[in-house]
Amino acid sequence: MFRGFDRDAMQFWHELAAEMSKDWFVANKQRYQTVWVEPMLTLLGEVARGLARAYKPFALGEPGVLRIYRDLRFSPDKRPYKTHIAGLIRLRGDPLAEAGNAALYLQLGLDGEYAGVGCYRFDDARVARWRRAVVGRPGGELLRIMGRLRRKGYDPGGYETYARVPKGFAPDHPRAELLKCRGLICRFPPIPRGHLHKPELARWLLAHARATAPLVVWLRRRLG
Repeated sequence: MFRGFDRDAMQFWHELAAEMSKDWFVANKQRYQTVWVEPMLTLLGEVARGLARAYKPFALGEPGVLRIYRDLRFSPDKRPYKTHIAGLIRLRGDPLAEAGNAALYLQLGLDGEYAGVGCYRFDDARVARWRRAVVGRPGGELLRIMGRLRRKGYDPGGYETYARVPKGFAPDHPRAELLKCRGLICRFPPIPRGHLHKPELARWLLAHARATAPLVVWLRRRLG
């Protein structure tokens, strides 16, 4: 059972941000595993068990943690390590990456807290399916799902959007805002103060993940 992250767990990120060296990280790697990776996987596993029924007939994949190493190939920022941990519950068959359908994405650390569901950015195959689905009957179903979520206080939409409607579609298309989305997510409310260090975090995440599951189920059915 998840019991909460340690009260002093954030100190790891402050020290990593100050050091940013391979020698320091190697010396503190086990500490990272103990105070962040292990409790994160315990938390995600507990949420996944409670969430499975909301995703039938689809199955959830094994929860995972994204790499702490930053991709420096195209970034002017050459710091080697992220200053947060990101964990993911994905649907089985999806990659452990932002291009997959996340039944829960949770980020904690110096870069801010974030919890939500959906697909951060569609790959090329999914973006083509997305546009076909949006302008057809499935798009009407999606709008109804998004409307229900908004009435519950959520704000589903694209994390990033194109400036213009894609070529091949009228600029004043009635579903123009959906067509401009580069992905589709739904962010949870801010994590309540103190929950990070308490077992209640698992129940709070589960409640929001269940409420937003229909959005992710739509993505899986329509985009794969």
